Amino acid sequence: KEYAENGNEIIFTRDTHYENYLETPEGIKLPVPHCIKNTKGWEIADGLYVEGCKIIDKPNFGWDNWRKENLEDVELIGLCTDICVISNAMLLKAKFTETPISVDSSCCAGVTPESHLNALSAMKMCQIEIK
Repeated sequence: KEYAENGNEIIFTRDTHYENYLETPEGIKLPVPHCIKNTKGWEIADGLYVEGCKIIDKPNFGWDNWRKENLEDVELIGLCTDICVISNAMLLKAKFTETPISVDSSCCAGVTPESHLNALSAMKMCQIEIK
């Protein structure tokens, strides 16, 4: 909430899948139904929602429609470090090469502790600051 109070924009990207998830290319390779639209697992976690924030429903790992509107820097947090966080961090870094991109590793978690650390290492190598 302190970010919003300081005039920063908070954007949630919400993994959004449907009942047919296990039949999709992602669901075939990652056969764990999750973030099914209009279920508890799809909602923003209790205590995180901030009034006035923006929520983007994304159907896959990364959201590639970022627009540069007064984008001074970006800090990412979330689940899963090794899938969605790294995908979005890499997309943002590739699109906004001069914009500082960081990941707060204390507010992320991966599928496993090892894959979390591997993702952080990969992002660091691509000039994404790891906090």
